[in-house]
Amino acid sequence: MLIKAHIINGGSVIFKIENVISPFKYIHMKKISCLFLIFISGSLVFSQDSTYAEKLGFPKGKKVVILHVDDVGMSLDVNHGAIESMDKGVATSCSIMMTCPWVPGYFHYLKDHPKTDAGLHLTLTSEWKDYRWGPLSGKPAVPGLVDNEGAMWASVEDVVKHATADEVETEIRAQIERALQMGFRPTHMDSHMGTLFATPAFIQRYVKVGMEYKIPIMFPGGHNTLVIEQTKASAADMQMARNVGKALWQAGLPVIDDLHNTSYAPHLPAGVKPTSENLRKYKTQFYIDALKSLKPGITYVIMHCIKPTEVFPYISDSGPIREGDFLAMTNPELKKYIEKEGIILMTMRELMERREKVASSR
Repeated sequence: MLIKAHIINGGSVIFKIENVISPFKYIHMKKISCLFLIFISGSLVFSQDSTYAEKLGFPKGKKVVILHVDDVGMSLDVNHGAIESMDKGVATSCSIMMTCPWVPGYFHYLKDHPKTDAGLHLTLTSEWKDYRWGPLSGKPAVPGLVDNEGAMWASVEDVVKHATADEVETEIRAQIERALQMGFRPTHMDSHMGTLFATPAFIQRYVKVGMEYKIPIMFPGGHNTLVIEQTKASAADMQMARNVGKALWQAGLPVIDDLHNTSYAPHLPAGVKPTSENLRKYKTQFYIDALKSLKPGITYVIMHCIKPTEVFPYISDSGPIREGDFLAMTNPELKKYIEKEGIILMTMRELMERREKVASSR
């Protein structure tokens, strides 16, 4: 299957993706073997020695970090956690689950705060037992995305088993169109539970739609130091992933150098009670250690922040992990560390603005 996309120099990029690197969201990052075949018309030259941060004008050797809150719109707790993590803390970006009940509540906030860096958390699964949602495009249009409860499948594996790439594309377009209809243009897109990274056909549609709408997508196409550590991917695998990054760059979109995706895994040590103070201390140190581990370049750091109410335990048992993220993002000690180390906090909006300036300067 081929994707053809126009690029900034008037040529085209045609590429076939047979396998991909899969950043599954919850617990760990999982590798799926990959092969990318790239056929490029025109003269396109890339330097393998510079990071995408440098290509966008950041100083060499700098850590440029997007502190990204997932799952906005899922519940009131998540909306409040994301808003305060960004307004009063150091989080810089977020993405919205357009299929979820609390989307309008967050959009009303966005109308009053239009400069918020908010993208779409493209959603193809509904993972909680008693709190669920279905596809925006409706069961008749995407029957393979719907389980016997009328909701989306609970697992990535079930989506892969039942849904076609055409159905996936139909649904992600519906989610984009809902945002646009509500008067909101997303600054970027990523994938809930990594579902869009689960098969070659799914990622083709993800890349294709991002290019068509000219919306940046989360895809680690740079040095991928953390991806390599967490997936044990080979050098050949990573070079293939970089080829997709190059195609995105030539389509006029910014590309991230690396991805940090383990914030959902760590729990408090055995015997430590999940008090607010313990969660704040533990998760703040977790993020300080994570920032220390980053290599220069643009790194997208995924987290899930909530300001919990008494309702959230009925949705998920992940409350302490998510509350810990919120408490870390709003902890002055984390901000102090970031400033001391000279880490550049960034948004996806600014990355796209910088990419457009690079294109216009040619």
